Amino acid sequence: MNIQIINGPNLNLLGVREKSIYGSADFETYLTELKNHFTSITINYYQSNVEGEIINKLHEVGFTCDGIVLNAGAYTHTSVAIADAIAAITAPTIEVHISNVYKREEFRHHSMLAASCKGVIAGFGMHSYRLAIESLLLTY
Repeated sequence: MNIQIINGPNLNLLGVREKSIYGSADFETYLTELKNHFTSITINYYQSNVEGEIINKLHEVGFTCDGIVLNAGAYTHTSVAIADAIAAITAPTIEVHISNVYKREEFRHHSMLAASCKGVIAGFGMHSYRLAIESLLLTY
C-alpha cells in the first residue's frame, strides 16, 4: 500500500508556529514515527505553500497511490481548485486538520474540500494523520 501525505501552506512551520494550537513537534519527526508505526506500507510526504503545486501533486499521484492524506491548511476554506482536483482523481482522499477547526474562527468552520473527500478528521493533533491512514487501511 502506498499513501501520499500532502501538507499545505505554513505547515512547514510546525513546531515553530502557534505552539498552543499546533504543538511543539515538527512534522518530519512525526513522519518518522508514522513510518515506524506503519511498517507494512509506503508513506510519501510532500509540502507546499503554493496552491498550484498542491494541485499538481494531486494530479501526479492521484491515479497511482492507494490513498491521500491532505492537510490543505488555509486552502481548505478557500480553494475550489483543490476541491476540483480531488474530485478529478481516483485515490481516496482524507482531509485532516491538526486543530479542531470548529473551536476556532468561524471562517474555519467551512471546508471547500470536504464534499470531494472520503472523510474529514480534525482536532486530534498530529494523530489526525495516523487516524486518516488507519481509515484508508480499513477500506482495503
